[in-house]
Amino acid sequence: MIRFTFAGRCSTEDLQDPEASRNWQLTRAQALIKPAEGQIVTEYFDIGHSRSLPWQRRPRANEPLQALRDPNRGFDAVVIGEPQRTFYGNQFGNTFPVFVHFRIPLWVPEVGGPIDPDNEAHDLVMSVFGGMSKGERNRIKIRVRTAMSSQAQLQGRYLGGRPLYGYRITDAGPHPSPAKAAAGQRIHKLQPDPAAAPVVLRIFRLYVKGMSAKAIAAQLTRDGIPCPSAHDPARNPHRPKPHGNRALCAPSSSTPATPATRSGTSNARKNASSTSTTSPSATAPA
Repeated sequence: MIRFTFAGRCSTEDLQDPEASRNWQLTRAQALIKPAEGQIVTEYFDIGHSRSLPWQRRPRANEPLQALRDPNRGFDAVVIGEPQRTFYGNQFGNTFPVFVHFRIPLWVPEVGGPIDPDNEAHDLVMSVFGGMSKGERNRIKIRVRTAMSSQAQLQGRYLGGRPLYGYRITDAGPHPSPAKAAAGQRIHKLQPDPAAAPVVLRIFRLYVKGMSAKAIAAQLTRDGIPCPSAHDPARNPHRPKPHGNRALCAPSSSTPATPATRSGTSNARKNASSTSTTSPSATAPA
């Protein structure tokens, strides 16, 4: 009987079922070693760790690597359920030599058994799967980021985080996904805050006229305008009640959401007059 240790991984525990992921990977591994009368004696399954992390940085995957140095490790070989789940990019080329050094076979279903370190075809197959794994992750990343950007820019969707001072979150109707809508989930969007939006516009106008952030803050404080945390105390229970507005004004001329940083600080005054022609999400509330 050959004693095996099983290594597997799933990325998240909130968007997929870790138990289901473990079961199908373990089933493939057991089907591979059964004809050789193999038996899995230990398991190392990472949950919530990206495939882009090397084995040494995955808590569970690092354990069998460290166990290879122990003559009494308790297993004779390592088996995985799918190479795309286990290796990413050039990770196989960096990890497999460790198995070869300690003479521990690595069994992979796509190879049909243990990988032969002297077989160029085996090395090529594993390199292809590593490239496929990296390409799959990159495609998902690009699709998700592009979709989120288009939802925000074209649909006016609010995708999370604290709204900027001058805006508030409002309801935008039921979720477009029927399943999520049936569960009661709704989508949101940003709208100008009736109380704070005029203050933001005033800050822009004073800045264009040449006032410094410190001078603008002092003017707002004299006029009794509350700072952002005082304006929205429900979201800021951890903050003491402040007495000034300097923190409000300084970012207004330096944050990426303003014309100053989109066009260069030196051009802020020149571009402020064209603010109304840019996207509302990139300007002061209108």
